[in-house]
Amino acid sequence: MPVLVALLLSVAFLSPPALAQTFPELSGRVVDRAELLEPATEAALTEQLAALEAETGDQLVIVTLDTLQDYEIEDYGYRLGRAWGIGQSENDSGALLIVAPNERKVRIEVGYGLEPILTDAFASGVIQTEMMPAFRQGAFERGIVAGSDAIIAQLLLDPAEAEARAREVAAQPGETANTVGPGIIIALVFAFVLMGLIRASSSAGKRVKGRVSPVLVWGAAEILSNAARSGSRGGGSMFGGGSSSRGGGGVRGGG
Repeated sequence: MPVLVALLLSVAFLSPPALAQTFPELSGRVVDRAELLEPATEAALTEQLAALEAETGDQLVIVTLDTLQDYEIEDYGYRLGRAWGIGQSENDSGALLIVAPNERKVRIEVGYGLEPILTDAFASGVIQTEMMPAFRQGAFERGIVAGSDAIIAQLLLDPAEAEARAREVAAQPGETANTVGPGIIIALVFAFVLMGLIRASSSAGKRVKGRVSPVLVWGAAEILSNAARSGSRGGGSMFGGGSSSRGGGGVRGGG
């Protein structure tokens, strides 16, 4: 009986997304649930992805989602890769290109076998350079095609050449590397200045207290939010500026 009670309590405290999460069906190499692609474009991408697998054994699946079901895109991407079983079982050489336009998120989820080739830096470069400019203009189809082309080109290289290219990309100062430090530093400096102003206003009398402080706090929230957003790393990015990263993807199978 105690065991049964414990099980019931554990189920009761599970979050609604954990209980309700469902994944779209793996209907092909392109799963366009957000309806961002024209039929001709989807067919062309499917043909390219099939040719990639035939030549290299690597599996790339493009998926657009109308909802992430309240999950972070990193978590959703990892779970989706495992649920679909993307990548050859013996070497886990699969990847997902995930676009969630309603949440303004994009991610490249990578199986362990492809991590030396599709590194964090390379994935971030693909998203920032090839995809984001089109997404910011509302041209989702163009951005998806550009991202797919860049990933396919990397996977078609000789493995040694692809790894060398990935290392070169990582060594280059990029947008994500440059924005993380300054954004956080500026936010921290502003926070310290803000605290000093709040203390000064609280000691200046009732006339200032309650009027200046709330405005300053609201401004701080805006600046801190923007700084954190512009310097985000490690997966899931806002179309307004951010980056993505790899993760341990699926294990086997694929359409």
